[in-house]
Amino acid sequence: LGLLAAVFIVPFLWMLLASLKSTAQIFAFPPRILPRPAIWKNYLRVWQVVPLARFYLNSILVSGVVAFSQVVTSAMAAYVFARLYFPARNLIFIVYLAVMMIPTQVTVIPLFIIIRRLGLVDTYGALILPFLAYPFGAFLLRQFFLTIPRELEDAALVDGCPRLWILVRIIMPLSRAAMVTLGMLAFMFTWNAFFWPLLVTNSSEHFTIQVGLAMLRTQLVSAGDADWSLLMAATVISIVPVLVFYLFAQKQIIR
Repeated sequence: LGLLAAVFIVPFLWMLLASLKSTAQIFAFPPRILPRPAIWKNYLRVWQVVPLARFYLNSILVSGVVAFSQVVTSAMAAYVFARLYFPARNLIFIVYLAVMMIPTQVTVIPLFIIIRRLGLVDTYGALILPFLAYPFGAFLLRQFFLTIPRELEDAALVDGCPRLWILVRIIMPLSRAAMVTLGMLAFMFTWNAFFWPLLVTNSSEHFTIQVGLAMLRTQLVSAGDADWSLLMAATVISIVPVLVFYLFAQKQIIR
């Protein structure tokens, strides 16, 4: 586990150390592991080179709305598949899951055409609307809902509790670990998304953090003096929300 952890940690550690170096120190040979001296102003400069604050807020807004929506829609769909009986339920669930096997690239063109006809290109709607629901979330929560004793639900039904209130007041509180995990995965997936935001946004006003990083790289390279330390600093900044989210939610995720 220690060796495997090192494989994953070393690239992040190198990125963190490179963000505190000058470009000359990054490409120095023999390589210098520690920055001498540490250039902390790289983290201040990157906010001035590109509107990083705007990119940050866009990503937080889009990722937060998508994560919350996927948890809500997945919980409702999962409850239907886990507790209600109707014709061809299992067949519909299999077809529902089969959607996950369709490569994203196959659906990009028709999805973009729909977004364009709705007049949502270069808007927050284009970044949020296609991802309000996702089959994996329903699958994850359905499997968790099946582990909850049905007697709790039967008792509520005897007392006259509606199905919606059973979901909200009994099933969802008991499934907090699964819902937090789904929210974390949805947030991380949306935060790291690059291809779709690049396709549907045209102005920096709606760029997410990942598109902003690509713009920063292009801007630095086109200037003829690629300052890789700034790019590393921006990348470190970009992973902070996901890292903080995980640190607070890790107990639920492990559960």
